[in-house]
Amino acid sequence: MVKKSAFLEEFKKFISRGNVIDLAVGVIVGNAFSAIVKSLVNDIVMPFIGLISGGVNFTSLEVVLRKPIEGREPLVLAYGSFIQAVIDFLLIAFVVFVVIKGINTFREKREKPLPTEPAPTPQDIVLLTEIRDLLKRED
Repeated sequence: MVKKSAFLEEFKKFISRGNVIDLAVGVIVGNAFSAIVKSLVNDIVMPFIGLISGGVNFTSLEVVLRKPIEGREPLVLAYGSFIQAVIDFLLIAFVVFVVIKGINTFREKREKPLPTEPAPTPQDIVLLTEIRDLLKRED
């Protein structure tokens, strides 16, 4: 019985660590962000790509390797699905890049220190400047 409670106590410590909770939050936020990016790509970017490409549907591109025989399914090489997956990946990667770049630019502007007033000129420099100006007037 002692071993079981020690095991549960160790598990409780593991779960309650900050980095495990941070990881869980990261996964949840990552899933939500993934849904936003997918929607942005599929609902906003892809219609423009379809317009530019003439409405080509890559997923329907395939080569039949073996025709259907005696009730068997045909053997199909669906290379269009692969092309579409690559295009989706590149678009999602580009959208994530643009979003992260925008966030970083905003963060840099926000964290940029405000301009400060220049430090006052030391008294000896002020005195030397006045002496120089007086000597110039005497010439």
